[in-house]
Amino acid sequence: MNNGTIISESARQEFETKGYHVVPGFYDVQAQIAPIQEGIRQILELLCKKYGVEAPTGTAHEAMTIAYRKLIAVNRSWGGEVYDAVKQIPAFMRLVSAAANDEVFKALRPGSAPGIAAGGYGIRIDNPGEEKFRSQWHQEFPAQLRSADGVVFWTPLLPVLADMGPVQIAEGSHAEGFVPVYEDGADLGKTGAYSLYLHKGEERLARYKHVAPLSNPGDLILMDFLTLHQSGHNVSQTPRWSIQFRYFNYADPVGIRIGWKGSFAAGVNFAEVLPELVAPEGELA
Repeated sequence: MNNGTIISESARQEFETKGYHVVPGFYDVQAQIAPIQEGIRQILELLCKKYGVEAPTGTAHEAMTIAYRKLIAVNRSWGGEVYDAVKQIPAFMRLVSAAANDEVFKALRPGSAPGIAAGGYGIRIDNPGEEKFRSQWHQEFPAQLRSADGVVFWTPLLPVLADMGPVQIAEGSHAEGFVPVYEDGADLGKTGAYSLYLHKGEERLARYKHVAPLSNPGDLILMDFLTLHQSGHNVSQTPRWSIQFRYFNYADPVGIRIGWKGSFAAGVNFAEVLPELVAPEGELA
């Protein structure tokens, strides 16, 4: 892991201004990332045997790029089995709770008391051309709650190239504060956090520069809970595997007020906790 000064003062100021920051090579690929990849390989090997799918699983790269696609080509629901299983890999949990993550959060938020958002950690698998589970433009807060002062940790498990749909960020958009949302997405079968849309989203997004950092395993992308961002469109032939987890601030006044309650991942609709986040009827677009 990147030692020395975890987050420099200039990096903290950039995060405060832009709402995001990229730390190249933050995680040790061999010590921290490779064990997660190997855990994924073992799970895919077991599932290919279980379902009688002939696919190469000799290396993590083969398993994640070839075997996984062959598995879901036979039955898409088996992809959900993979999705649920991989987030329970011990090496993944060690990464989520690594002490350096606490230090990053405290460096970005001086005086904070960091917590890990329960249910707010997982491994995304964004398949080429698949829209149903793609996260459209959103803030993290309505989908996660816990506290308004939070940070998303995003790190790839495979190199993310431009055609794989890197995460897109509206630079500086966190300065708007809370953006009300409304639920839609029935035409694509979206539910829960995937069905949330920004109030006057196009108008808001037009105000900001959009960036899409490319990244390699070990790199860390940090985003404020209020920064507008979305999953890019994967138009490649390779699934985009990435890790996301969220840290929040126990000392945040909003978090204290709501008792650090969670949202969709905790089985709670954000509207029941903070109704002010619901967009007004009649002016949703």
